[in-house]
Amino acid sequence: MPTRGARPRNTTRADGVLRSIRLDILNGTLPPGSRLGFTDLGARYDVSTGVLREVLPRLVEQGLATSEPQLGYRVIDVSIDRLTHLTEARVAIEGLVTRQAIHHGDLAWEAEIVARHHALVRRTAEATGTTVHEDWIVAHEQFHLAILLGCPNPYLVDTARRLRSVAEVYRCWAAPAIEASHRDVASEHRELMEAAIGRDPETAVSRTEAHIRRTTDLLLEGHRLRGDVALEAH
Repeated sequence: MPTRGARPRNTTRADGVLRSIRLDILNGTLPPGSRLGFTDLGARYDVSTGVLREVLPRLVEQGLATSEPQLGYRVIDVSIDRLTHLTEARVAIEGLVTRQAIHHGDLAWEAEIVARHHALVRRTAEATGTTVHEDWIVAHEQFHLAILLGCPNPYLVDTARRLRSVAEVYRCWAAPAIEASHRDVASEHRELMEAAIGRDPETAVSRTEAHIRRTTDLLLEGHRLRGDVALEAH
């Protein structure tokens, strides 16, 4: 019998494959709208169909893939319309969750935000160029999630988390535009932390909205300059 608390070997393998596929989606190695077939994925990641049957529904739950009868699994599609709708939804939901988090968060919540920000600063210093690094992605997600988790409403938090996951696809596609803009993302994150632990909901919500919209604006600007057909409204 397995030791209490030990995870089945298949589940551990699935976690690793999930991370790999997720990073490849964010890097564009698996492009938006591309088919996630069991045969191709099995060969690419050297994994069984059984593991993929566990992994692919989890990608759907995270908002990074879709599943339709007869069509199977595909990477989520991207478009200007979807990005615009996603941005408005995130501004509304994350603003609400952030406000509630500041109102209800305790000292442990503050400490977690500071710790996650420190980890993000370290990963940001290590990042180079426009390549999406898994360590930075994880640190970035954990920092923003640390703020949101102060909210006592799990439905709101889960919705905000899923929207952020979908937004990662767009944000990582915007990496070249962000790099070219010389955007000071580190300062934006520091200001978010300071507003949250400073218990200033108005400033925190305002900075959250600006943070979200800035990424969207950069992506759309990059699309305009490149004539990127992948983002055409449809």
